[in-house]
Amino acid sequence: MKLRILGNSLRVRITPSEMRRLLETGRIEETVYFAADENARLTYAVEHTSAAPATTVRWEAPRVVVVIASDEARRWAVSADVGLYGKVHTSHGVLELAIEKDFACLDKSDAENVDTFPNPQRGIVC
Repeated sequence: MKLRILGNSLRVRITPSEMRRLLETGRIEETVYFAADENARLTYAVEHTSAAPATTVRWEAPRVVVVIASDEARRWAVSADVGLYGKVHTSHGVLELAIEKDFACLDKSDAENVDTFPNPQRGIVC
């Protein structure tokens, strides 16, 4: 899983194997450690639940969890859609959320693109 934070936006990209785990288990997560101290970490996760009315986020320090509806997760997994998107209104403005498929890079080799979704732009000539 890849996490990108830019301004007041959060984007998570997931691979095909992560998509399978998400659908099978209901949750995928990763942790990044910033120092030797066990508390110097950030865990980020994506989960699906039938109770989620829309794409949203939960903050459980030191964990951020992006929550999507189970029906949407299953539909997205088999569709050509790039991602699921949402907005969360906070006391500091709007947090933009994006959960996207991790597509193969067009300028990398097949070996470097292992466990990625086929790029929809592959083979298109400008």
